[in-house]
Order: sequence, then structure tokens, then C-alpha cells
Amino acid sequence: MGDPKRQRRQYATPRYPWNKAQLNLELKLLGEYGLRNKRELRRHQMTLSGYWTRARELLALPDEERLKPQHELVSKLESYGLVPEGANLDNVLDLKIENILGRRLQTYVFRMNLSKTPQQARQLIAHGHISVRGRKVTSPSYLVRHSDDQNIFYAPSSRYAKDDSDIRGPTGQVPQSSKEPQVSPELGQGQEGSPAGAGE
Repeated sequence: MGDPKRQRRQYATPRYPWNKAQLNLELKLLGEYGLRNKRELRRHQMTLSGYWTRARELLALPDEERLKPQHELVSKLESYGLVPEGANLDNVLDLKIENILGRRLQTYVFRMNLSKTPQQARQLIAHGHISVRGRKVTSPSYLVRHSDDQNIFYAPSSRYAKDDSDIRGPTGQVPQSSKEPQVSPELGQGQEGSPAGAGE
């Protein structure tokens, strides 16, 4: 029986934890995106930091060595709608935490008017009411791939798939950066779902 897997921290704490501006920003993001706690926010920040680090490493390489790994990194981020088509490493370095948070399934459920609040969106996902491309997803932090933007609906087994009159609220709006792809208006009228991406 091998050695048990060593558990690693999935987030990093800030260097200056009591910085007032940083604390205010974190509270603002927690409220706007319905995050459970700061640990969840910092996991996404660590993911973003990994992209930045990889991009800086590639910029230091000669052109011939950089070409293939750069294409792999940019293609991956394009698949999640984090950078536009034809993007380069400068676009990767321009990414902000809002770009990552905007791709979370919880954000999409609220933005598509499948819930009244981001907090309610989280509850619907955790209770198995949301599906992506026909597959039930129960992780609110699941990152939605660009190809799945229009495949997010109530799960067929959910009672809301037949009657959503008690759950739909006014059109949900989440602050979006200029880099974040917009969800087409007609999505709010659908009743079936879209997945793809990362997890908690």
C-alpha cells in the first residue's frame, strides 16, 4: 500500500494581511461573487498567480523554445474564455482575479438569471439543480469553458427544470472586466446547462 498522498496548501496568504485596501477589496469580491470565504478567493488568486509566473518564465526563453509552450498556455486560457483568440503572453499578464471569478459556474448561474442572488446560485449548484452540457455539476467554483457558455441549464432531475417560477429573479448582473466574455441575452431564457473547466 504506498505512502498516503501529501496534502498541499491550495492557496497562499497575503504578505500584508492587514492592509485596509486589500481587506476592502476582498470583502467586495466575496459579496459580489458569492464566495464562501477568503480561502476560496485565495485559491483562485493562486491559480491566477500560476498563469502569471508561467507567462514570465516563457518570456525569458528564446523565441524558438517559447513557441510551443506559449501556444499550449494560451490555448488553454482561450478554451476558458480568459483571453481572446490570437492572444499572446501580454494578455496572460493582463489577467485579473475578476476574469477568473467571472468564469465560475456560480457566477454564470446568477448572470443567466437562473437564480436571484449569487448565494442562491451556490445553493442550487451544491444541491444538484444545475447541469452543464447535460451533466450535473455540484461544484460552484467549476470553471466554465467558452464552448459551454450556452449549455448551462437546470438539471433534468431538478424540480426547477419544469417550474422555475419560484427561483428566477430579475436579470442578474456581475461586474465584468473588459477581458471577460459577455453571455448572450438569449441564455437567460434557456432551461438546460453548460460545464467545463476547473473545480474547487
